[in-house]
Amino acid sequence: MKLYYTPGSSSLASRIVACEAGLDLVYDKVDLKNRTTASGRDFSKINPKGYVPALALNDGQVLTETSVVIQFLADQAPQTRLVPELGSLERYRVQEWIGFISTELHKGFAPLWKPTSTEAARQMAIEQLHRRFGYVDRHLEGRSYLMGELFTVADAYGYAVLNWTSFHKIDVSPYSRLLAYMRRVAGRPRVRQALEAEGLLRLAAA
Repeated sequence: MKLYYTPGSSSLASRIVACEAGLDLVYDKVDLKNRTTASGRDFSKINPKGYVPALALNDGQVLTETSVVIQFLADQAPQTRLVPELGSLERYRVQEWIGFISTELHKGFAPLWKPTSTEAARQMAIEQLHRRFGYVDRHLEGRSYLMGELFTVADAYGYAVLNWTSFHKIDVSPYSRLLAYMRRVAGRPRVRQALEAEGLLRLAAA
């Protein structure tokens, strides 16, 4: 399988899951501005939506959307328990976190990536993100990861998005549990492997 990715984007979650699952993927870097891949392909023909991740399967089909790709990859290595068993309440709890991360955190950063956003729009987005950070911080009391002591795909996605606070210089130091969580995830050997592959180790240590 081949993962189309852009360093530091939400596709980092898919790489983290692949590393944690021990999957041997081919990686093709995408220039989102020019819609081209490092292998010379027109990315718009691979994913007409125009964004990463995109996972090319062995039969030629392509899966998109982080929330789907991370679960699909984890299901290729069920012994890693990166996602709970299908049909279990725990599986739905993980999907609940994936939904929260996707809609409240991932999309919450959107105004900060747009050069056309006004300063007022940026400040409003940051204020909303701080409310979400507070929620996650409170949830992490007594827990190592979002689901307790078990690292799951939700943590991979959550970390990939929360790491954007470094890009945008958003201070998360008031959230001691959240900050400790980010450091804990970044310290996992397979996560460090993913970060190193994308040139993000320095940023993760900041």
